[in-house]
Amino acid sequence: MQYTDRVLKELKERNPNEPEFHQAATEILEGLRPAVERHPEYERAALLERFVEPERVILFRVPWVDDGGNVHVNKGYRVQFNSAIGPYKGGLRFHPTVNLSVMKFLGLEQVLKNSLTGLPIGGGKGGSDFDPKGKSDMEVMRFCQSFMNELYRHIGQDFDVPAGDIGVGGREIGYLFGQYKRIRAEHAGVLTGRGLSYGGSLVRTEATGYGLVYMVEEALNCRGDSLKGKKVVISGSGNVALYACEKAQSLGAKVVAMYDSDGYVTDMGGIDLAIMKQIKEVERGRIREYAARKKGAEYHAGCRGIWGVPCDVALPCATQNEIDARSAELLVKNGVVCVGEGANMPTTLEGIEVFQRAGVVFLPAKAANAGGVATSALEMAQSSGRMYWSFTEVDAKLKQIMVNIYHNIDDAARLYGVEGNYVAGANIAGFLKVAEAMLAQGIV
Repeated sequence: MQYTDRVLKELKERNPNEPEFHQAATEILEGLRPAVERHPEYERAALLERFVEPERVILFRVPWVDDGGNVHVNKGYRVQFNSAIGPYKGGLRFHPTVNLSVMKFLGLEQVLKNSLTGLPIGGGKGGSDFDPKGKSDMEVMRFCQSFMNELYRHIGQDFDVPAGDIGVGGREIGYLFGQYKRIRAEHAGVLTGRGLSYGGSLVRTEATGYGLVYMVEEALNCRGDSLKGKKVVISGSGNVALYACEKAQSLGAKVVAMYDSDGYVTDMGGIDLAIMKQIKEVERGRIREYAARKKGAEYHAGCRGIWGVPCDVALPCATQNEIDARSAELLVKNGVVCVGEGANMPTTLEGIEVFQRAGVVFLPAKAANAGGVATSALEMAQSSGRMYWSFTEVDAKLKQIMVNIYHNIDDAARLYGVEGNYVAGANIAGFLKVAEAMLAQGIV
C-alpha cells in the first residue's frame, strides 16, 4: 500500500464519523501523491501522519443568557492544527452546522492556505454551533463574552490569532476583542478583522472577495482572456460574495445571480450592488427583497437552481459542498470556463472531477480564497509595528499575493507532472513549505 493511501486509511479509522474531515484529507492527500513519491524522507519521519493530526484540539461549553432570562449552552471549539511556519491563524465560525469534523476540515485546509500566502502563519480554526441569526445585539454580546471567557486562555498575538468567518463579522469581533482586553488587560493584535477605530486594517472586509477575483483574472489573463464581458454567477450574499461582485463588476464582468440560504435572485441586466448591499449589509434582510426592488430581477426559492443559470464564471462563496456532480455538469453544459472557490470546500470531490474532465479552470479554495487570511496577516504586521497602511497600499499587497499564489500553484502542478490541475498544485505548493519546516524542527 502506498504511503498516502495508508495514511488516509488510518486517518479514517482513527477518526470515524467525521465526513467533512475525511473529504478534506482525501482531496489533500490525493493531491500530494506526486510530491510524496519524490520524497521518501517524508515517510521515514512519519510526516504525513503528523501533518493530518491537529497539534491541539480544545472543546468547551459556552453558557449564555438570552433577553428573556433563559439560559442556553453551546459548544465552543478551537483546533490548533499546525504551527510549523508561524502562529496558528484561522477564523471563528458561529453556525448551527459547526462540529468537530467541520472544524478539523477547516483547520487542515487552513494550514495549506496560509502557507500559500507566503506569510509566516500556521493553521487553525474555531467556532461554535451558536446561531447569531435572529439574535439581538445584547444576546450576541453575552454569547461572545462567554465564549471568550474560555478561549482567552488558548490564544495570543504570537501564538494563535483568530479572525472572523461565517456568522462572525465586525460586531462579533468587537465583542470578542473587548472581552479579551478586559480579561487580559492588554490591547494586543490577538484578533484580526477588528474595527478601524481599534487596530483593524483597511481592505480586510473586502479582502476575500477581492482576492478571489484577482486570482480568477490572473488565470484568465494567462490564457489571453479576461473577466471583461463575462457573465458571472456568485453563490452567497455575505462579505465574500458582495465584494467578489464589486471587484468583478469593476473589471467589466456582469454578475447575473446571487443567493442566500432561502433562495436566489437572477438579474440578467447585472446585479445592482448598491441595492444588494443596502439589503444585506445595512438592513440584514433576505435576498428575496432584491427582486421586489429591482425591475427585471426574479426570485427563486431554494438555492440549488442557481447553478443552472448560464454563466462563463462561477464563484461559489457560501458554504461547503454546495456544488455536487450534478450542479457541476449543469455549469459545464451551460459553458462555464472558470470556477473560483470563494467559500471553504464548496465543491464536492465528484464535482471537482467533472470540472477537471471538462477542462474548466478550477481554482480551489485553499488558493482562491486566501485573500482574507493574507490581509489578516497584513493586519497582524500593522499591529506589531503600530502602523496604519492606506487602502491602496493594502490592496496592492493583496493583489500581488494572489497573483503570486496563482503562479506558485501553476508552477507546482507543471513541475510535478499534473499541469493545469490546480487542486494538486495548491496542495503541493502549500505542503512543501510546511514539510520543510516540520523536518527542520524535528519530531515535535
